[in-house]
Amino acid sequence: MNSMSKYYKDDCDPCKNGRKDYYDDYDKHYKKEKDCQAIVKCSCPSSSTIPIGALAPTTFTLASLNLNTAKLKNPCVKLEFASNIIVAGTLTAGTLSIQVFKQCGRQLTPTPIGTAWTLSPLTVDGTAGSATTFSFFVCDCDCGSCFDDCCTYTVVATPTVAPVGSAISINNSTLGAIAACEEKCY
Repeated sequence: MNSMSKYYKDDCDPCKNGRKDYYDDYDKHYKKEKDCQAIVKCSCPSSSTIPIGALAPTTFTLASLNLNTAKLKNPCVKLEFASNIIVAGTLTAGTLSIQVFKQCGRQLTPTPIGTAWTLSPLTVDGTAGSATTFSFFVCDCDCGSCFDDCCTYTVVATPTVAPVGSAISINNSTLGAIAACEEKCY
């Protein structure tokens, strides 16, 4: 074809898929990702002690985190909890139920996020001075929720079997959150 001929689309590049410019889709995708920011936030480490004989409905707050997702469309939040469990004496009984709760601006009561985790220090080592780590993560992807602004996430421990023989110390409890936009709600 010479310079005087009419243009004919003879490009056989399968990667272009008929686009007029190779970077058209890249620019749209990049701008779309740029509009959706991510939020990373961590709570301050805290400690709680579950005393001998404590039983439900007594609850102990292990960690708490405020998160404002107002600028995210259909926010999806991954929450990560980690702690050290220490048994000072010889523990003969004691089981904890650990649950994440979410409470947003106009809610009167907290909403549970995910399922409750059961922790029995006896399954680790019930001897005096034993220690272990405990961690888990849950996701909160509540599409179309009316409560997507400022929310408080709280990790709560409730004794289901009272500690006998020793208190249970939960140290360096931290709650971390990674929040991002979810493109589609399923």
